[in-house]
This record gives sequence, C-alpha cells and structure tokens, in this order.
Amino acid sequence: MVKLYNLVSSLNKEESRNLTILLNRTNSTENRKDLALFDFIRKNKTNLNEELIIQKLYNNPDEKNSFYRLKNRLLNEINKSLLLLNHNKTEYSTVLNYIALSKLFIEKSDYKLAYEYLLQAEQKAAKQEFFDLLDLVYSDLIKLSQESVEFNPIDFIEKRKLNHKSLHILQEIDDLLAALVYRIKISQNYSTHNYQFTEVLNKTINDFIGNEEVKKSTKIQFKIYHSISRILLQHRDYLSLEEYLKLTYHDFSERGLFNKANHETKLQMLTYLINSLFKNKKIDESLDTTQQLFVAMQEHDNLLFNKYLFYYYNSLVINYQVSDKKKAIEVLQEAKTKTEIQQLTFYTIFIHLNLAVLYFDTQNFKEARKNLSKLKISNHYKNMDKVFQFKVAIFELLTCFELADIDLFDYQLHQINKDYKELLNKDAYRREQLFIQILILMENKKETSLATYITKFNDLPTSDNDMINYNDWLTLKTKKLGTT
Repeated sequence: MVKLYNLVSSLNKEESRNLTILLNRTNSTENRKDLALFDFIRKNKTNLNEELIIQKLYNNPDEKNSFYRLKNRLLNEINKSLLLLNHNKTEYSTVLNYIALSKLFIEKSDYKLAYEYLLQAEQKAAKQEFFDLLDLVYSDLIKLSQESVEFNPIDFIEKRKLNHKSLHILQEIDDLLAALVYRIKISQNYSTHNYQFTEVLNKTINDFIGNEEVKKSTKIQFKIYHSISRILLQHRDYLSLEEYLKLTYHDFSERGLFNKANHETKLQMLTYLINSLFKNKKIDESLDTTQQLFVAMQEHDNLLFNKYLFYYYNSLVINYQVSDKKKAIEVLQEAKTKTEIQQLTFYTIFIHLNLAVLYFDTQNFKEARKNLSKLKISNHYKNMDKVFQFKVAIFELLTCFELADIDLFDYQLHQINKDYKELLNKDAYRREQLFIQILILMENKKETSLATYITKFNDLPTSDNDMINYNDWLTLKTKKLGTT
C-alpha cells in the first residue's frame, strides 16, 4: 500500500499547489483537517509523531479512528489530484484515459460512445506504437461485438494477431533488458559478475536486425538501440559504444524519430555518449555534449528537466574531475542545493562519493572522510552492491592513512577484515588485497618489504573501477619515501 507520508514527501511545488486548489474548490471552510494534515506532513518530514498530530488536529488522543480515516481521505485526494494534473501529460496517459472512458460507457451500456473512444485510443496508440495498450483496445473492441451486431470483430481480430507479434518481440527484449539494467544498476560496474544471459541477448538482437518488420517499427528500433547499447556498456567497449551512439543519434535525428513520447531515450542516448567520450578521454567533446544534453532537457516544456538534472551535473563533475578539480567541487556544491537533486536520495550517494574523491585529490583529507561518513549513513548505502561497499571501505582506510590517525586506521582495517573476509579470499580481488597490505606496511614503516609488494601490485592490470587511482597515488608516495 502507498504510504501517505512518502507520497506527500515526493510531491513537487506544482503538485502540492494543485492539491491545495482542488481541496479548497470542493470545500473552502476554515480549519480543514485534511489541509492541516497535509501542511503538517510537508513541514515536518523528519518528525512525524502521529500521537502529536492527533492531539494537534483533534485535541483528543482517543480520536485515532478519525485520524486514520482522515489519512485515507487525504491519500485518495492526492491520488485524484495527481491524475487530474497529469491526465494528458504524455501520449501514453491520453490513450489510457480513452480506454478508461470507454469502460465507463460500457458500464452505462452506451456501446456506441464506448466504441468511438476505443477507436480514438486505437488511432493514437497505433501512431505511437503502444503495443501493450493496443492489445487492451483490440480486446475491448472484440468484446463489443458480443453486445451488438453493429460492431464487426473480424478486422480487429486480425489486427490483434499482428499486434501480438510486435508485442511478443518487445516483451522478449524488455524481459532481458530489464534484468540486465537491474544487475548493472545494483553493481554500479564495481562487480565482476558474469551475466549468463548476455549471450542470449546478443543472439536475440542478431535475429531481430534481419527482420523486415523490425526495421519498419520505430518503437522496436528504439528497443534494439537500448539492448545493443547495454550490451556494449556491459562489455565496457566504450570505443564501439561511442561510435554506435554517434551514428544512431545522427540517424534518428535525421529521420525525425525523436518526439515527445520517446524524449527520454534521446536524453539517455546523450548521457551515454557523454560517459563514453569521458571513458575514451575526450574531455572537451564530452563537455560539449553535456551542454547539448542541457539544451535537450529544456525541450517539450522541460518535460524531463528535473529527472535529468542529476545526470547533467554528474556529467560536468566527471569531466571537471580530470580537467579542473576545484570547478568540479563547485558544481557538486551547487547540485546539493537543488531540490530536484535532494529528492533523488539514491543519487545523493554519488554526490558524497565524488566530493570525497575530489577532496582527497586536492589533499583535503578531513573533508574527504567527512563525505565518506555521509555516504555510509545514507539510507540506500546498505542496499548497494557488496563490492561497491568494499571499495568504499578501502578508500576510507586510505583516508585514515593520510590523516596519520593510527587508531582510526587500525579500527578501519579490523572492520574490512571482518566485513569483507569472503572477498579478500577471492583471486578476483588480488589487487585490493595487495593494496591493503601495502598500506599496512607503510603504516608500520616496514620499507624493506614494501618494494616487493609494490612491484607485485604494479604487475597486475589496472582497473577503471578504483575510486582512487591507486597506481598514481603509489607513484607519488614512493617518490616521497624514496622507494623504488
């Protein structure tokens, strides 16, 4: 069940204003308890004591049943307000509304009006290639023939069969793509998992590309783009990904395939291109594409501006981390002040991580550790991939070393050995094992053994997934120590 407090916290200014107008329109009497409850929740997000709220609203602690009814009523009003505000915000919502209206008139036995609404839904859904909604529309159109001989189902039966073919292709790609995207998100590319279905997805895409029906469908072409880009991302083939994204973006733009309905794909494509250029060390071009993303975010009346604001800031940060670290810190500090960013609590984890890295790189180790602490107390940190947490722990150990805090270093080392014992015993994390051992030797001033471990460490392949560039850090440290 949707929780009222979470729902209220998620509302933006426009949605809150619309709800207030709706509530006052239906009943504008003073001392309205639903409005009072709504305002209290908004102003006291972190201090919601229901006993205190009941006392404030009713002056009677025994009015719990009345309070629960009030909560349910407010929840229903918010739902209605959101639906009214967003009823035609997207083409998909518009089709859903036509379907809902048709069902209303079916219940009223006004089958002619229901039929007309369904035809409108079919026309718009077919144009936008909403195959899932077309399936609902054709099913209802066929059912209408059972109510009256006025409606011939034959054409719609054939249309539904053809639609099922397209829908089956989309669903197959969606299933595989959803699984791949989920695994990538929770691992954040810090893991070494082998995705068994990658080969299956590759084969599926190869089968579809030669299919003429696929080539005709804009929707399915976009699905193929999603799948291919994810595969290249999964294999970390950034050179191929950059080339593929440039060609595909140019092709889709030239053919006029981008529109309001698929606007998010356009923004996503630019975001992937920014990251690919960054990975390929094309910093200036990546920053240019970041500005292109910002312009695209403002299209369609800022439709997805708030959603992609984080990606815009993140794109600036990753590039300025290389070219201008102080500028990167300024960008992150600005991003932290944005309400849109603050609402994306999952993503604020990476703001603190980036700040920690930047402060570390600029020798501000106290601020680095402070941001690592904020990162670790985040509500979402415990749900992050174990390998990601392991990397953070090593970063924190390194920060303790730089702060020359022996007690803190020993404590952090003990926690790593305790919490990540399984990972420390795996060959896949030999690089991390050696780096920890090097830090221990440096901490204990055992320079005799240090050179041997550093040589072993440098012989291992470097990793793009290190939060701090261990090799660069070691090079600087060994020069200071005079170790070769």
